[in-house]
Amino acid sequence: MIIKSKFRAPWWLKNYHLQTIWSSKIRQTSKLATRHQRLELDDGDFIELEWLTPLKVDTDAPILLLLHGLEGSIDSSYIQGILQVSQSQSWNTVVMHFRGCGKEMNRLARSYHSGETDDLQQVLEVLKEQYPKSKILAAGFSLGGNVLLKYLGERQQSLIDCAAVVSVPFLLGKCASRLDQGFSRFYRYLLLKDLRQKTNQKLTLQPNCLQLSKTEVTKLNTFYDFDDKVTAPLHGFNGAQDYYQQCSSHKFLTGIRQPTLILQAADDPFMTSDVIPNEDEISDAVTLEISSEGGHVGFVTGKFPWRASYYIDSRIPAWFEDQLRLIGRSGQYHS
Repeated sequence: MIIKSKFRAPWWLKNYHLQTIWSSKIRQTSKLATRHQRLELDDGDFIELEWLTPLKVDTDAPILLLLHGLEGSIDSSYIQGILQVSQSQSWNTVVMHFRGCGKEMNRLARSYHSGETDDLQQVLEVLKEQYPKSKILAAGFSLGGNVLLKYLGERQQSLIDCAAVVSVPFLLGKCASRLDQGFSRFYRYLLLKDLRQKTNQKLTLQPNCLQLSKTEVTKLNTFYDFDDKVTAPLHGFNGAQDYYQQCSSHKFLTGIRQPTLILQAADDPFMTSDVIPNEDEISDAVTLEISSEGGHVGFVTGKFPWRASYYIDSRIPAWFEDQLRLIGRSGQYHS
């Protein structure tokens, strides 16, 4: 089902680039207390979780798992925003850091990518083992949204009860190309700067992990080049095109069986509007909410700049509250 979003950009922040930049660079959040958990993975690596504290007294309380975007973390403004509003909700909230995005560099040469669902599965299995009676909710942002949609679409026996995603790069190749154009190259510069730095740190620790020198890494100035020379070989893909083809979430949308909200802005500067799926490209379990405005993980509103609010912070909790009311005691979704 496709619906028109109720979000409207305020008079003082109509531009989609300003929506994107305000949310990520200008928004002020207060860091909340969390409990750290290090999770050892089956391949000898580890990832880091951060639990919002204090935990709910009810040990069967639902669990909201948050998946950040490319080079994001618990410090990302959109993650902090959801953590803030989660304090007053009925669920416990935990942030899953992708490999190398927490406090420490991960052990192995490999890192994370837009289609890495095995790590998510291991986290979910641990959550189910520790909290067997808890419903599991999941929210993903940008890259994290792509990972979540791919997971839901490729696994019929999902451990997730319902999900929400924001600003998803449904077609990775087209999104990489969009970031080569106009002002969007600014976002490409910021993200690739971090990725190149992290890659060179890995080369210092493991010089033979790539057939590239540090100097060659610093010359990778487009996402296609970086994915072709770094992401693909580190994660077993036959180049960037193979990676994009296998990991784009678009083709997995018809396989989703759990109720899932997708919040997407048609003016997202990380992509073109033609990557947004049509009605026949999503399953009946998916609600695709499209806004004409909002930028990339922006959705800033409010009457005045000094009273800015964030649509994501109200829409996602409201979605989960509605879905929890529809989930029966059997744990199955009822339409």
